[in-house]
Amino acid sequence: MKSKPIIPRASASRDVEDAVDYYLNEASEQIALGFVEALEQAYLHIAGQPASGSPRHAHELNLPGLRSWPLQRYPYLIFYVERPNHIDIWRVLHGQRDIPAWLHDDTDTSPDTPH
Repeated sequence: MKSKPIIPRASASRDVEDAVDYYLNEASEQIALGFVEALEQAYLHIAGQPASGSPRHAHELNLPGLRSWPLQRYPYLIFYVERPNHIDIWRVLHGQRDIPAWLHDDTDTSPDTPH
């Protein structure tokens, strides 16, 4: 299977910036760089095997097509929808957050609507 390009929404990019800022301020540059590396590895996995993500939150939130993939060594989940020509990254959220509330903040475009 051919890999699809990863296209993060603005909200997902903000999530990543916030996480990196947090790790830089509360931990170290090494931890922040590790987060970025884990995110890149997860994006590579999702790009090549988008169906491998969990549909659990799709059922809970009634958002067909939504999947999530965890980062290695970091408590974050990537939420995404596979599109015909790319992977639409919705959010990158800490696993301890109120996931339904945070995802609904970004449901101006449903997973079935082309983005």
